[in-house]
Amino acid sequence: MVELYGKTLTRHEIEAASGGLSHAAGVRLMVLENGIERGNRMLEFRSGSGLRFTVLVDRAMDIADCEHNGRAIGWHSPAGFRHPSLSDYEGEGGLGWMRSFSGLMVTCGLDHILFMNEVPTDSYVYGPRKTASHSLHGRAGTIPAHLTGYGERWDGDRCFLWAEGVVTQSAVFGEHLELHRRIEIEVGSDEISLADRVVNRGFYRTPHMYCYHINVGHPVLEEGARYLAPIAETVWAAHADSYDRQGVGYRRLPAPQMNFHEQVWQHELVADHSGEVPVALVNDRLGLGFMVVTRKDQFPCQYEWQNLQAGQYALGIEPSTNHVLGNLSARERDEMIWLQHGEERAYDSRFVILPDAAAVAGAEARIRAIHAQPDTDYPVPSGNFRKIGGRDV
Repeated sequence: MVELYGKTLTRHEIEAASGGLSHAAGVRLMVLENGIERGNRMLEFRSGSGLRFTVLVDRAMDIADCEHNGRAIGWHSPAGFRHPSLSDYEGEGGLGWMRSFSGLMVTCGLDHILFMNEVPTDSYVYGPRKTASHSLHGRAGTIPAHLTGYGERWDGDRCFLWAEGVVTQSAVFGEHLELHRRIEIEVGSDEISLADRVVNRGFYRTPHMYCYHINVGHPVLEEGARYLAPIAETVWAAHADSYDRQGVGYRRLPAPQMNFHEQVWQHELVADHSGEVPVALVNDRLGLGFMVVTRKDQFPCQYEWQNLQAGQYALGIEPSTNHVLGNLSARERDEMIWLQHGEERAYDSRFVILPDAAAVAGAEARIRAIHAQPDTDYPVPSGNFRKIGGRDV
């Protein structure tokens, strides 16, 4: 049954009322036609609950806009949804990625995440290319997807909106990795399901690193918004040498700041009995929040990104396959994922809108039941980067 307009409806009743579903919900393909966005294919999802979000087919099928009953959830940076042909991944000393950085979710990978590193490429058996120079957060986020399908799927009287595509990151004498992505939402719901598979289609032993840069903006993020997570310990903070200089701790967010330097934290999070890790940003004034649910066995690490600079105001929730220490460290610690031909890794996540105070309270109770988070704004970083096992498939 489909929940629409405060009623529970059968497929027969929906079609009798309007001939189909499109008056209330659906997914459609369009092309943006102006400015730096020109040429981007975009899928617009409307779930019928008040949730609307868009998927940029030409940017790794990442989620761009996200809003609920007219209230924005996702971050819109000044960089905008730049067409990938305008991106300069190698530029600005490896920081050119930031000129395409915007939206609710940006995929980082597929063979590198985090800051710039020059790494050995022995496994590609090509003498003239002894190393690879990786820029910030990898190449995947600005690679167009091959859209393999989208539409609505009925299962009895339940209906699901979906889209699927494949993102290929490849080079001669280099990696040949594919990201297979499926995005799905049940009509009438506020929960987006994201199912990813990263597959090595090449015949070289290939490194794999993966991270979602999930960015929540105003109005969910405003003065007094709270970060909720089942934190066992804070492992690391980029600003630990001047921990409270900016007056912003990890759990309660201020209004936009002037001359704010980004703050990044790595927290060791605890999973529930089913292996899931929920993290949320909530706004008690509005009775509105956003929760990300990932699996600990897929994303063992989690970062919190605070970009509270006026004009760029965002809070990032970043599930990751690796510690914040980076690519070279992952190799040295024997924590790099290595994929042989045909091997793959799966990632199953959910993005949940918390549309009212009751939903916010339920999410907070769920998180607190797993593990109480530190009750100080500046928990002392432990430096305890726990060993990540199971790196060879």
